[in-house]
Amino acid sequence: MQSQTYNYKVVRQFAIMTVVWGIVGMLVGVIAAAQLVWPELNVAEWLHFGRLRPLHTNAVIFAFGGCALFATSYYCVQRTCHTRLFAPGLAAFTFWGWQLVILLAAITLPLGYTSSKEYAELEWPIDILITVVWVSYAIVFFGTIGTRKTTHIYVANWFYGAFIITVALLHLVNSAALPVSLSSMKSYSAYAGVQDAMIQWWYGHNAVGFFLTAGFLGMMYYFVPKQAGRPVYSYRLSVVHFWALIFTYMWAGPHHLHYTALPDWTQSVGMVFSLILLAPSWGGMINGIMTLSGAWHKLRTDPILKFLITSLSFYGMSTFEGPMMSIKTVNALSHYTDWTVGHVHSGALGWVAMVSIGAMYYLIPRMYGKTEMYSTKLITAHFWIATIGIVLYIASMWISGVMQGLMWRATNPDGTLTYSFVESVKASYPFWAIRVLGGVLFLTGMLIMFYNMIKTIAGQKAYEAPVLAPAGAHA
Repeated sequence: MQSQTYNYKVVRQFAIMTVVWGIVGMLVGVIAAAQLVWPELNVAEWLHFGRLRPLHTNAVIFAFGGCALFATSYYCVQRTCHTRLFAPGLAAFTFWGWQLVILLAAITLPLGYTSSKEYAELEWPIDILITVVWVSYAIVFFGTIGTRKTTHIYVANWFYGAFIITVALLHLVNSAALPVSLSSMKSYSAYAGVQDAMIQWWYGHNAVGFFLTAGFLGMMYYFVPKQAGRPVYSYRLSVVHFWALIFTYMWAGPHHLHYTALPDWTQSVGMVFSLILLAPSWGGMINGIMTLSGAWHKLRTDPILKFLITSLSFYGMSTFEGPMMSIKTVNALSHYTDWTVGHVHSGALGWVAMVSIGAMYYLIPRMYGKTEMYSTKLITAHFWIATIGIVLYIASMWISGVMQGLMWRATNPDGTLTYSFVESVKASYPFWAIRVLGGVLFLTGMLIMFYNMIKTIAGQKAYEAPVLAPAGAHA
């Protein structure tokens, strides 16, 4: 058994590309944010805000976040199942296939090829490639679980498994489309009117719920206990948290369509389930943070743990804010404003990026037979720069968003609007400038991480760890 080694090659590839795509995605985000402050930066049609913005969301979610999920799930499933990755050739295909998807997205979105569906903008030929890669991913992941040497399936793998199955379902249903012709990139959605909107936001919110939440909770359930050197606080809570989250999240999509043509009862169902979501979400947050019981002192000296625990704090905040924003009366103020942008980024930067960065700092040295990164001081610097960047970003967007909502609904005694739309845009400028600064700080942190990674792996040989015999505790 000791002669067999884990398949670290594909984990290494995805881990390195996580950092690379993180820089690219956040750079595009900074440019898009700057274009709102300085409109003259909209220099050409393929570099216009309207085209860079979907490129930014796709790059950060599917390139940065996707590579982090592939890397950590492939690592975690091998280590906890005490077996080598199933179908290594197929695992290699998932890496190159996913990079091709990202490259095609980076070409087609600036050229204006889009289905115009939020988080599903890529046109039908790329959608087919995504499907092939994703089915291959499922075969590798569940094949590894099927060949495991342990009877138990660790909770992180439950979350990764749910994320893989649900994203496949979401993608297949929402991306159903009729191409104009086989030689054309253009296609039309299989749905029409309010049904199209409903399907889109069932997909859109569950892209958040399963891609950006369930997958990263799997990451949290593996890397927080490992870095803390403590078992999960409550295994029972993790199981309850899993099933409650999985059931509830699927119903939350209609809260994106308050005050639209969607039937009122459907909007209300979305709102109610969004409010219920608070309970399982906070169950996961509490379980992750309480895993540090007996090891709180490590936070003083361990910057990786700082990343992981801070990410859980942001997760808790975002999953409180989301249900509150789904209440119709609150939504009447928040919808279409920068408050939504702030909410998205408290989740995307605070939760998704921070937990991914912490996991990468744990993973990358181990891919080369080391136990820590080149510089702990640089990780600490990265943590503080990133945290300040996030706080500046979301605080500016909250203020701007609430201000926009209040200005848009303000009326004079005769019933006319107090402010024009242009006045609300003008009032938002200072906060957009602060957002740019927050984004620049976060991007700076990613560049520090890239330097630290290069120094860590420079001159190091790739390491393949021996497959361990199952023990009482997870690996």
